[in-house]
Amino acid sequence: MSGIVFLYVTAPNAETAARIGRALVEEKLAACVNIHAEMRSVYEWEGKVEIGLETPLIVKTTTAAANAARDRIIALHPYGEPCVAALPVSADGSSPSFLDWIRTATKA
Repeated sequence: MSGIVFLYVTAPNAETAARIGRALVEEKLAACVNIHAEMRSVYEWEGKVEIGLETPLIVKTTTAAANAARDRIIALHPYGEPCVAALPVSADGSSPSFLDWIRTATKA
């Protein structure tokens, strides 16, 4: 394993996504946060199928900082149950210098 995790997060809009992303980078809980274009989500919530628009984020962080980043996302997020899912990054096929940059830019 590389010691790097990408956190997949959804936010209700681009402004919320930018606020979360900026806080994570400023607090060195992430090296980078990618904010993607708005997408349509279909999900079941409280017994009803919902369709809504969300803004996805990919948070590039270390495994050591992942729980603190998750907790900060949850604290900043307006949803009662935000989507935060950790995706481990394999060293195989990854750029070693890119992974090193994430480690350097993120406090553990």
